[in-house]
Amino acid sequence: MEAKASGEVDFWVRDASALSLRAFDPADVGMFFLSEDEEMPAEDEDYSAFSRPPAQGLIVGAGCSGPVNHMLLGHLTLALTRRLDALVDFDGLLSGHRTTGEDTSHEAVLTRARALASDLPGRLTEVSYDTGGGGRWLRHVGDVEFLEAWLQHPDFHLIK
Repeated sequence: MEAKASGEVDFWVRDASALSLRAFDPADVGMFFLSEDEEMPAEDEDYSAFSRPPAQGLIVGAGCSGPVNHMLLGHLTLALTRRLDALVDFDGLLSGHRTTGEDTSHEAVLTRARALASDLPGRLTEVSYDTGGGGRWLRHVGDVEFLEAWLQHPDFHLIK
């Protein structure tokens, strides 16, 4: 573990058993980090759907992509979410894996995201935010029950 002057902490996961996961090849795993989200909650975000909107944010991230890193990051986030009784901001819309040639228009992405969200238990809410130039877009914020189900879904991945 390495703490930085900024308050960010870099760390590596060597044993996934603490997260109830099977062993993995260490060559497939990168570094993870934890830091304060100084922009949370931002004034342009609409958390009106939540009875208890977030007051503070943490960023949990991975330095590398790939299935093992996504799974470890998801389970690290789940552990923190349970411990802190928190919500998970996915920093984008979850819409399953994309295929080559798939429609990537906002409407198509939103349709796929809503279909995925309706298939899983728990709460997954669309939170709108400013994109600049007067535009708005959405990202998903979910609860522990949704994240648990998403981690078991065959299309599970996190947003890159």
